[in-house]
Amino acid sequence: MSIIAYVKQEWAALWQSPWQVALVSYIPIVSILCLWWLFSAGLPKQLPVAVVDQDNSQISRMLTRQMTANSVISVESYADLTQAQDAMRQASVYAVVVIPHQFKQQLITGRSPTIDIRYNSQYLLVGKLLSSQIQMSLGAGLLKTAAQKLLLSGVNHASVAVNLSPVSSQTTALFNRNNNYVGFLVPPVLIALWQLLAMMIFTNALNRELITQQNQVLLPHDLWVRVLAKCMVFLPIMLLHSSFILVLLYQYLSLPHAGEVGVLVVSQAVMLLALWLLVTLIFLIMKEPARCVSFCTALFAPAFAFMGITFPINEMPTIAQYWRLVMPSSHYIDTHVNVISYGADPLEVIGQLVSYWMFLPLIPVVVVLWLKANKTPLSAENTNFSSRAIQQITEEDK
Repeated sequence: MSIIAYVKQEWAALWQSPWQVALVSYIPIVSILCLWWLFSAGLPKQLPVAVVDQDNSQISRMLTRQMTANSVISVESYADLTQAQDAMRQASVYAVVVIPHQFKQQLITGRSPTIDIRYNSQYLLVGKLLSSQIQMSLGAGLLKTAAQKLLLSGVNHASVAVNLSPVSSQTTALFNRNNNYVGFLVPPVLIALWQLLAMMIFTNALNRELITQQNQVLLPHDLWVRVLAKCMVFLPIMLLHSSFILVLLYQYLSLPHAGEVGVLVVSQAVMLLALWLLVTLIFLIMKEPARCVSFCTALFAPAFAFMGITFPINEMPTIAQYWRLVMPSSHYIDTHVNVISYGADPLEVIGQLVSYWMFLPLIPVVVVLWLKANKTPLSAENTNFSSRAIQQITEEDK
């Protein structure tokens, strides 16, 4: 039977499975649009912050107003620190600011009072954003107070700024100047989702080839041709979905990009082949549908956390760094960032595909596992029997 016949057979099997049709058609589009909608606000605003003002002075109230003026912060006053901490544990607020007793008196007498700032670091991005915004608001308010104190002590206006900030600094964001979370978070989140869907589709297609005969799990003698046919069927479909992601982000939403977005499709194709090679290895080891799906899901579900977007790669534990190398999406995201942020040209993109070399040694391992599992090759009669059985099960499910 020619490869074209196997491809036609794979298409026929695809249309006989409503769940598989849903996975390759509307589920990816709906999921992509829903995730984009969740981050469509771009920048978090009005995040609740508990303020415990134990001083209740003019300066402490001024600092509270300074935080209220920040669009990111929504101030909620609490009379007791214990209540504020309980609210943060219940996720009613994301941070707690404690202005200590006699804060104004300590400032006037030249002491160094401490403002206690606590935030929930479990929410990585929210905690980091609130920490910087709270410090910026409090710092701006305290600078005004310090300037007034210097003027009252006889320092002229020209020297006040120098005394307060002898070294001035300017921070310029190179790639996300507006701190827009759509451009920062949505691309890797969608890539992680896309990888998970591609894994699920290919796993379901492979599980369909399992044949149980006399309490023994057997594989077709032409498994490799069937795997090749599956790649020929599902590769264009998944590249269409990934192209939809690129068009949505960089054409419709007009997110900034320094390089040619189209070259990313080549890296996405290589990523899919590496992913499906790894899925095939797991399939040959497990040889059981539920276990195969469960193991692959557990392996690839945390892909976003290992991309190095929200957490530095070098700070990860050693085991996590090795786990990251196993995920094809981690290799792809490096190319994605280089193209979008640094403007890498097609030659550089092709050069970065070398990072997938670590998946090549899996090929002989997969071959050995297949030969070991296929010591009793199936005859054509058994293969046809299994195809009829699968079709009958599918019709019963309908």
